[in-house]
Amino acid sequence: MPLDIAALSKKSGLPASALRFYEEKGLIESIGRKGMRRVFDDDVVERLSLIALGRQAGFSLDDIRAMFRPDGSPDIDRGRLKAKADELDRKIRDLTALRDGLRHAADCPAPSHLECPVFRRLVRRAGTTRALGRTIPSFGRPGF
Repeated sequence: MPLDIAALSKKSGLPASALRFYEEKGLIESIGRKGMRRVFDDDVVERLSLIALGRQAGFSLDDIRAMFRPDGSPDIDRGRLKAKADELDRKIRDLTALRDGLRHAADCPAPSHLECPVFRRLVRRAGTTRALGRTIPSFGRPGF
């Protein structure tokens, strides 16, 4: 059953502006208009869910668009999924190390954070990785 953009917005939880943007980017396609409103086939709801999953996983909109055939059916390369899962594992490891370092700094008995060797190492690595555009790497020690 066709959905106008307001109904699709309500059903998907996305604002109409996001739906128009996704259409402009070629991620979804309207099937026509009902008055001044775009109309979409109801299968676009599942496609929007796939797009949301891709975004949550960190894929760009261009990457996501490439995961669909011209007819709109998914064509997801398993190798790309595995590579993204590996990337997420690295990010989780880095964020876990960062979290552990912050907890250590919060509980550190040093008189100031800047006197805590672990906190100083966090600060040093943050400056280095920021220049590289990455998250803070793990410290290479178990538990930190």
